[in-house]
Amino acid sequence: MKLLHLNMYKKINYIVAVMTLLASVTVKAQVTSQSPYSRYGLGNVKGLLLPQFRAMGGISTAIYKPNTFYSNINMQNPASYSGITMTTVDIGMSGGFKQLKKDNLTEGSFNSTLSHIALAFPIKAGRTGLSFGLLPYTDLGYEFSNTGKLDGDTNTVSRLYSGEGGLTKAYMGLGQQFGDHFRVGVNVEYVFGNLVENRALELQSVAAVNTKQQDKNSVGGIGFSYGAQYEIPLSAKSRITLGYSGSSPSTINSKKTFVVTRYVRQNTGDEGTAIDTPAFVENGSAKLKLPLVHNFGIAIQRDNKWLIGADFRTGNWSKLSIDGVNKGLEDSWGASVGGQLTPDMTSIGSYFNRVDYRLGFTYDKTYIKVVNQDIKQMAVTFGLGLPLAFNRFAFHKLNLTTELGRRGTVSNGLVQENYINIHLGFTLNDTWFRRFKFD
Repeated sequence: MKLLHLNMYKKINYIVAVMTLLASVTVKAQVTSQSPYSRYGLGNVKGLLLPQFRAMGGISTAIYKPNTFYSNINMQNPASYSGITMTTVDIGMSGGFKQLKKDNLTEGSFNSTLSHIALAFPIKAGRTGLSFGLLPYTDLGYEFSNTGKLDGDTNTVSRLYSGEGGLTKAYMGLGQQFGDHFRVGVNVEYVFGNLVENRALELQSVAAVNTKQQDKNSVGGIGFSYGAQYEIPLSAKSRITLGYSGSSPSTINSKKTFVVTRYVRQNTGDEGTAIDTPAFVENGSAKLKLPLVHNFGIAIQRDNKWLIGADFRTGNWSKLSIDGVNKGLEDSWGASVGGQLTPDMTSIGSYFNRVDYRLGFTYDKTYIKVVNQDIKQMAVTFGLGLPLAFNRFAFHKLNLTTELGRRGTVSNGLVQENYINIHLGFTLNDTWFRRFKFD
């Protein structure tokens, strides 16, 4: 028994160490994206999705248990936590190749980061489950410039824009099943991070005095999300699940820092040391108002064989404001379809029969509107769930997902983003708190 407790404590200590590392990397990392569209709102919104759900186009609202052998953590709908039957740990990372196109110009980039860690425990297996974890919520990363002349001046000037940072969500949630077919759940979420944006006005002359303005919002506050699912049995092994989840329009705290500096650019082209600071406001109190979000989903499945589903979502992003200032965004909506096929989960002779094959498609009218044109995003997704090891007490799986997508357009002088995102997640299902009987 002492050995059992020792092994359990080692696992918990390892996971706590990984969460601490991930939290520190998330807080300190500055640029995990290079997207001109991330300058709008809070940056690019990531969504609370693990790789196994992204591979199916992001369907998740009505997903409960894709199979009966192992558990997945679906924090998009906390009602699903009630189906957790084993201690579940999910750790992953993400990387992306991006190509920006404007007119006849193209530019490429690659970024990667640790993406998530999530844990779930059955309180009462099949009835009540608890989950907590850490995931990216938004990322901010862009840098661009334009050149022109000031009114009434013949000097050429450059306007430089850049941004970095992002927000992270740490959550804890509980899911509960009532009766045989109805489930509800709630997440308490702590949203934190830094959003830093810079604007500079530079004259072409090397000796000219230039001006730079920096706005920094340090965010930290509590939000809530919730969900429900209702199951309609079709047979002993087939079912339809209806789901709903949403996020409350929370108001969270932010500390706002505003700095204006003047500097002379060096001969090397680098920004020189500030000559003076005409304006400086540090840690001014501000409020960040998050939008109300709705998700609706349906899924049809045959246990341990196949699953197909669809999600529809809306976001009231036109209400987003920072320090009482509306950010000028549009309400968003989107839809996803996808599914998973497992030929034979119990196959002994063929490893590939035990693999989960996933495919999906997602489309969004984002909250961004530029030069009177809606910015839309779409992607084809696919992935594999690769079994690594299993016994009667543990199941391990590697989830690999690829997204091939596009956002924006090259018309009207806008920028089109073509991207390939790769997500990698390791899922461990184990029975940590089992009791052994001795004769």
